[in-house]
Amino acid sequence: MDLISIVDYAGTFAFAISGIRLASAKNFDWFGAYVVGFVTAIGGGTTRDLLLDVTPFWMLQPSYIIVTGIALLVVILMGKRMTYFNNAFFIFDAIGLGLFVVVGVEKSMSAGFPVWVTVLMGMITGSVGGIIRDILINELPLIFRKDIYALACIFGGVIFYFCTLLHLPNEITQAISAASVILIRILAVKYHWSIPVLKNGENNNSEPN
Repeated sequence: MDLISIVDYAGTFAFAISGIRLASAKNFDWFGAYVVGFVTAIGGGTTRDLLLDVTPFWMLQPSYIIVTGIALLVVILMGKRMTYFNNAFFIFDAIGLGLFVVVGVEKSMSAGFPVWVTVLMGMITGSVGGIIRDILINELPLIFRKDIYALACIFGGVIFYFCTLLHLPNEITQAISAASVILIRILAVKYHWSIPVLKNGENNNSEPN
């Protein structure tokens, strides 16, 4: 198994865990939680592959279905103890985000697409699964709020490109790119970095002086 496959499976597990946890908070049954976890894990990569005009990756082998099942089993076995690991699972989610950005950028770059497409594909791979997850559990998608999420993906994709310009070894490029996404995501939450909210001018005019 090559490094990019290991990275892909690790990201799948991390995102599946995040989706299943949120589904359990909404009192989904085991099957419903599995579906949410699976969609979270493969949603971004599926969208990427469809845009790249290739067969979605999870349709070529059953391992992603199995990895999601393992994630569900972990959540079931841990039960209520999951609440004690909120910080750890946030880190898990951030790691999954960084890993998926690397996979998305590398796959689209290998297909010969220009840099702006590869950066966008990294963002799509990292964030679209979370959008679908949030819609399924009836939440406003995270990236549409003021959190630094999609921008972290874009930054990681740009870092990946610059590392390739420097002709760094592929493993180092992957590590630096993923680490940049993870670091920005963690720092954004820790220090409450956010994008300015687009306010409705009509509401602003109606506010009392």
